[in-house]
Amino acid sequence: MRGGLVVVATAFGVLVGAAGKAEAAGAADGPAAYRMASGATAVQGAGNSADRGPELKAGASTYTDSIKPKETKYYTVELDAQSSAYVSAVAVPKAGSAMGLRDGIDVSLQAPDGTQCGTVRHRSFLSVGGAYPVADYAERVVKPGAACGAPGSYRFVVERGDALGGDASAVPIELKYVAEPPQRTESTDTLSAPGAWSSQAPSKPPQGTAEGVTGGTGFNDAAELRSGTWRDELMPGDTRFYRVSVDAGEQLFADAEFGGADKGVPMVIGGVRLGLNNAARGFVMNKTTGYQGKPATVSLATPPAAYGGGAGGGGEVVRGMRFAGWYYLQVSLSPKVRQGARGAGVPVTLRVDVAGARKADQGVGRSQGSGGHPGGEGGVGGELVASAGTGPRKEWLRTIGYVGIGTGATLLLGLGVWTLLARRRDG
Repeated sequence: MRGGLVVVATAFGVLVGAAGKAEAAGAADGPAAYRMASGATAVQGAGNSADRGPELKAGASTYTDSIKPKETKYYTVELDAQSSAYVSAVAVPKAGSAMGLRDGIDVSLQAPDGTQCGTVRHRSFLSVGGAYPVADYAERVVKPGAACGAPGSYRFVVERGDALGGDASAVPIELKYVAEPPQRTESTDTLSAPGAWSSQAPSKPPQGTAEGVTGGTGFNDAAELRSGTWRDELMPGDTRFYRVSVDAGEQLFADAEFGGADKGVPMVIGGVRLGLNNAARGFVMNKTTGYQGKPATVSLATPPAAYGGGAGGGGEVVRGMRFAGWYYLQVSLSPKVRQGARGAGVPVTLRVDVAGARKADQGVGRSQGSGGHPGGEGGVGGELVASAGTGPRKEWLRTIGYVGIGTGATLLLGLGVWTLLARRRDG
């Protein structure tokens, strides 16, 4: 990691405490359940768009509800005319459960007259590989000519799919609203688009002795990882969460190497998974591969963070990388992976590398030392802005859990083209 990051506290001085580690998996009652945010407010979304649903306030607050198959729920959010808004939903099927092939959630943000503020985002429970938590946000990005630019009350909508062939019980959901401060136009006047980027890591994956870690059950207790090699162990049906700090202009490279298992494991399509979400819980990417008890590796590589994600182009991955801050890796092992009579877990080695993708002679996005990011000194509505740091040089930020976002979005006019090249890695 390069440089320090600035955290601007709210007018109320609210700081979210550091996330604790998850309880060890493999307990007698099966995979650990997703841990909701401490102090979350329980709400009940309206069942009709004509009714004003409970208000979700921007900032540190987190809300919980549940949703049944084919049900639609409505919530109210207040938007101003300057701040971009990201309202997220995390849907949490029971760990290890089987969900219907058409089951999942859609999230959207609507004006009072029903106008969509952006794309409706769909996230499937992907029961082929076993159910696991899914998350994404609906956004209103402030830019000339964009929909929903007027201030006022808007609707956040969460709709669940058809549970046919799967678990028809209500699924818990966790809701959060993050507002991004207005962009400082004076800081963007002289920026240049980065151009094309390769997904080839600048060096081989980190090697050496792996450090033990126990991943969290979700976003709220995700275990912190720095660049290096880490080792965990998953039981069938487990999904573990890890958070990695990615600065503006940096790329994240990660490998999840699943070890061998007991004999007799059937081939499971999508049996192992490596997913990624951003600081506002927005979807970035999801990688899976088959597993049959033999070593298997899933890899991902991102474009540089904080460049162009808010410009409306570049596809879903670029959209997801629009912030500097915490990025959340998720590692899943399908419940269909049988481990034999001993019930042993599958060892997983995580190789994480965060590397600068911008040329050293380009000032914007370059490491700022202890001075932080450009544009990180302002806030809106008393929220926390900027991202959380990690690593030995950022030890003072380890008490920060989930924080608001905004530093990265001030940095750019547009990504240009991110060239995705096939990664070739040894070992």
